[in-house]
Amino acid sequence: GNLAIMIAQSLPTPHESLDPVVSQLKRILVTGGAGFLGSHLCERLVNDRHDVICLDNFFTSQKKNVEHLLGCSNFELMRHDVTRPLWLEVDEIYNLACPASPGHYQYNPIKTMKTSVMGAINLLGMAKRCNAKILQASTSEVYGDPEIHPQTEDYRGNVNPIGPRACYDEGKRAAETLFMDYNRMNRVNIRMIRIFNTYGPRMHPFDGRVVSNFIRQALDGRDITIFGDGSQTRSFCYRDDLIEGMIRLMNAPDDLVTPVNIGNPGEYTIKELAEKVIELVGSKSKLTYHPLPADDPTRRKPDISLAKSRLGWEPTVPLEDGLKKTIDWFRTIDIEQYRPPTPNY
Repeated sequence: GNLAIMIAQSLPTPHESLDPVVSQLKRILVTGGAGFLGSHLCERLVNDRHDVICLDNFFTSQKKNVEHLLGCSNFELMRHDVTRPLWLEVDEIYNLACPASPGHYQYNPIKTMKTSVMGAINLLGMAKRCNAKILQASTSEVYGDPEIHPQTEDYRGNVNPIGPRACYDEGKRAAETLFMDYNRMNRVNIRMIRIFNTYGPRMHPFDGRVVSNFIRQALDGRDITIFGDGSQTRSFCYRDDLIEGMIRLMNAPDDLVTPVNIGNPGEYTIKELAEKVIELVGSKSKLTYHPLPADDPTRRKPDISLAKSRLGWEPTVPLEDGLKKTIDWFRTIDIEQYRPPTPNY
């Protein structure tokens, strides 16, 4: 009897408010949470004291990316594939599950499409059931090889639906369709971020992207491989800036259901990037030129007016600073511990 009285006395009375910090802590699911961006997002959310479930099938990600979080009481790691149904009780979902570099997503194009489409259906179903907020990591690839420059969110894109990149581009486009329809039909609280090229520590060394390729080649003193003549442009956003934009979008007012570009509007040619990496590494690498792959976009640059006006967000890390941090990280890793996820990296 005394114990029951003590417990009753320790509970807040109805008019007492709980600690406001504690009451705002959320249960958050991050799919693809052991990947390059997912692991940083998990780290941010764990540091903010939220209860984080990191879900990953470890196709292109490393357990090593979240190893330092495994001892945290508010972090849980689940090996699961989003194409299979799952039942969890959560307040927010960040859907980052999908291989995101051409060598990886072209390795099993059917599986890539399934990850985008069935993953979206499974997670939207969970969001509907739990009444959770859900954010889709979409991509600038929905714009295809753009005919307008820079790309604004209302541009509908120029995508080849039967090309070798379509499994990713069209999969992500279909996921955006599903998100909008779940919002219209079931009032699911959605967010969509269109991510432009992002780089930084914990990129997979064998993801086949220009930043990781160039850094690896320069550190090894090998020639740097450029596809095409190197005049095609990309915009490079440092990962901390990107994660900040993603969290701001999740916390934005609920009326912001349309996609939002998050990327760095600074535009560089691939040749300029290669020369910058050689200079920062202090390497003697030379540039070599190879044929351009099919459907490779010639220009990429986000219009971030919407992110600026609605999220108060813009990137803050200059390319040179971000590249230095990324190169420093590449110098610390043992490349032997990283397995190329596919033969065509």
